[in-house]
Amino acid sequence: MGRPKAFDEDKVIDSAVDCFWSRGYETTSVRDLAERMGIGGASLYNAYGDKRTLFTKALERYANRSMRERIARLEASHRPKQAIRAFLTEIVERSLADPDRKGCLLVNSALDVAPHDAAIGKVVAAYLDEIRAFFRRNVEAARAAGHAPRKIDPEGVADHLLGVVLGIRVLARTGARRGLLEGVARPALELLDLPVRSRGTRRPMRRRT
Repeated sequence: MGRPKAFDEDKVIDSAVDCFWSRGYETTSVRDLAERMGIGGASLYNAYGDKRTLFTKALERYANRSMRERIARLEASHRPKQAIRAFLTEIVERSLADPDRKGCLLVNSALDVAPHDAAIGKVVAAYLDEIRAFFRRNVEAARAAGHAPRKIDPEGVADHLLGVVLGIRVLARTGARRGLLEGVARPALELLDLPVRSRGTRRPMRRRT
């Protein structure tokens, strides 16, 4: 028999996300989680096993409500190159709008938890790879549509853009201002805006003298 739900699980997991996000994995205790989630310690253990298991569930919840939601929304409403631009713009705006400058839970986990826990490291790497795949898909689509240079390397640009996202998120935690965060993103976006030569355009032939 499955365990009966005595609480709103989505609300409880959201509270766990906020607790891990604000305090960090290592300094968050089971007592901290139980208080923030509004359930007893015994209920927490019965429902989620231990702190580590709850943390992986919190990462999934965070990815679904932030990164995955953003990717699905932007790909549904923007052309490929505009989707990339909007993604980076939202990252900057979200970073600046957070008065506590908590950064991104996935990026924070990559820096603070993954080096000490290989299993969690793989989980975090898989989420970050979803962001890389989003960039790669849209660079490929922009190139195929003639909206980005044909010689551009989708894999290399996707790797670079992921690095830009990580850099913005880390810098935001230090209190970096808008100008710096936008400046980090600008060169990558300018790469996508390089002139695109039409497929049917040939270089003019030199006239013999």
